[in-house]
Amino acid sequence: MRPPRFRHIAIEGPIGVGKTTLARAMADRLGAATCLESIDDNPFLELFYDDPERHALSVQLSFLFSRLQQWQELHQQELFRQALVSDYIFAKDRLFATITLNDAELALYDKVLRAVAVDLPRPDLVVYLQSTPEVIMGRIRRRGRGFERRLTEDYLRRVIAAYDHFFFHYQETPLLIVQTDRLNFADRPEDIDALIARMNAMRSGTEFWADLS
Repeated sequence: MRPPRFRHIAIEGPIGVGKTTLARAMADRLGAATCLESIDDNPFLELFYDDPERHALSVQLSFLFSRLQQWQELHQQELFRQALVSDYIFAKDRLFATITLNDAELALYDKVLRAVAVDLPRPDLVVYLQSTPEVIMGRIRRRGRGFERRLTEDYLRRVIAAYDHFFFHYQETPLLIVQTDRLNFADRPEDIDALIARMNAMRSGTEFWADLS
């Protein structure tokens, strides 16, 4: 297989859409390193699902510092010089902050973000995975994380809407929007091959791909 034109590929999308599954499979296919966000290490995440209003700021600040530390370590190790597949972009942290925080908390979050912000390498390509709330909820139920049992479809729809709005205005890097309802990156390697071929065929800044077979 011809390697992709893009050295750093970031996979993005709402909760449960299949980012990490695809990132791992694609990295294995391409012989690339991975940068995967750490969910289980956040001590406030389960508390957030029990009481979102009380723990939203804690969970967001914990994710902010964890992700910042991870990307700084990658930069120090010069992993960005080799092929890399990540399952998030750093901007997702503030995207979730706009969903979970009230106005006063978001203002405080933004102050902290400005204080700690550093220049981080941008991906060469972002792959934004889309799917319907019904399909995503099915995937979330199948993976069986205990704390996600409290995730509601209303919250998921808000997350999806925030992602759609963010990427509708996104212009920082090349962007491939992928409709995933008919794709199975976990069990069908041919779907990964087809996606890599589609990435290599990109001709403009933002493109859309869906498997219509």
